[in-house]
Amino acid sequence: MEKNLERVVDFLKQANTYYLATVEGDQPRVRPFGTAHVYEGRLYIQTGKVKEVSRQMLANPKVEICAFMKGEWIRVSGELVEDDRVEARQSMLDAYPSLQKMYAADDGNTQVFYFKNATATISAFTHEPETMSI
Repeated sequence: MEKNLERVVDFLKQANTYYLATVEGDQPRVRPFGTAHVYEGRLYIQTGKVKEVSRQMLANPKVEICAFMKGEWIRVSGELVEDDRVEARQSMLDAYPSLQKMYAADDGNTQVFYFKNATATISAFTHEPETMSI
């Protein structure tokens, strides 16, 4: 796994919860998320097709996520691309077994996206921001 991607995913997993920002028309929308998974060298997140966030990401794939942990915060900005392969959905569900109570790879609802053209910035009040491509 690329070093930058590994660092970003480790941060997100240790933080446990991150906040995903989307846009609906001209209104920002933010909600907690918890899935951060690497599949085929890309950062993936998961949601359900029935959710408003799914419609928002499909209408405007530019998103940002943010998490805070131990005095540092990370912001990941980029575009999301839906991966409709059952293998990608199953990989996410395998990585997060608790999701299997609500989702299945072939249920018609489970949806995974990967980041493209993404940049991550790790910041703190005690050091300069560090920006990296992932």
